[in-house]
Amino acid sequence: LAGTENGDIIQQLEYRISRLEKVLRFSNMITESGGKVFATNGKKADFDATVEKCREAGGSIASPRSSGENDAILHFVKYFNTYAYLGIKQSLIPGKFQFLNGAPLRYTNWYSNEPSGKGEE
Repeated sequence: LAGTENGDIIQQLEYRISRLEKVLRFSNMITESGGKVFATNGKKADFDATVEKCREAGGSIASPRSSGENDAILHFVKYFNTYAYLGIKQSLIPGKFQFLNGAPLRYTNWYSNEPSGKGEE
């Protein structure tokens, strides 16, 4: 009986999560790519506040590793008509970039001569 009860609880939770995901997708607050969920609250914030909010939510700031992930982030940029922060920083080598954790970039999709903010982007 306990196994059946646990199964029912799990099924109910899966149903509620599925409904919540649909509502968030409908309101353009989440999208998915490659098994990763990308989310936003749609509010403006500075970089450090964005990193902290992502951490508080149990995630991390978006760091595109493929064209699909880049498109997921671009979805929010287009919908909210704004820029997005990425978990990328300039390395100690000028003109070279890396993820915030120091890992090297394997995927970029920047316009020619970008990023050009000289440390401000």
